[in-house]
Amino acid sequence: HLAVHSLKDLPVENSPGLTLGAIVGRADVRDVLIAASGNRLATLPPGAVVGTSSLRRQSQLHRVRPDLEIRSIRGNVETRIRKVREGNYDATVLAAAGVSRLGLEDNIADWLPLEIMLPAPGQGALAVQCRADDTKTLQLLAAIHQAKVAAAVTAERTFLHALGGGCATPVAAHATVDAANGRLHLTGLVGSVDGLAVVVVSDSGDDAHTLGRKLARQAIAQGAAEILAHV
Repeated sequence: HLAVHSLKDLPVENSPGLTLGAIVGRADVRDVLIAASGNRLATLPPGAVVGTSSLRRQSQLHRVRPDLEIRSIRGNVETRIRKVREGNYDATVLAAAGVSRLGLEDNIADWLPLEIMLPAPGQGALAVQCRADDTKTLQLLAAIHQAKVAAAVTAERTFLHALGGGCATPVAAHATVDAANGRLHLTGLVGSVDGLAVVVVSDSGDDAHTLGRKLARQAIAQGAAEILAHV
């Protein structure tokens, strides 16, 4: 009847016949560094090998540490941590939410601040997908749907979608909801894989879709389309 997903891994557009019945909570949106040596990002030695298959992470890592060597890494969270422990990589970058949900926080060497590593759209949020015509399940899911979290991640995913990007592109976004007035604040980033070209935009608004599309237009005006065209 339903399936639970990490929202950041779901395509922005639902498959035919499916819909998101609920967005349920959001864990820490940050990325973390796993390093066998215990080094933080700033103290990794020059030329250190960091495993990530995310162009978003590669772009932002190169932005602050152009000396690092980025190599692709595959496998689930436990496998990637093991590959670091076995010396195949000096470090890897993972979503804090996944590491925490598995109770593996002891492996974290560094919590990467948003100023250095902006997350993927929807990162940390859980989404429940169901059939679009399943009225009974949709009614049940409405009881656990968290509207403020949904508004934030919708702004992020709209930004990504309006740029024509998917979860494999170097696009990052993070939105928050002001508890006092309910307004959304969104920051978006588009970066070249080498980290040399980066566009960062930020603004506030009342509607998630409108805000996401507005910031995407601003990013395109500042060169985001050219950056993505070369990925």
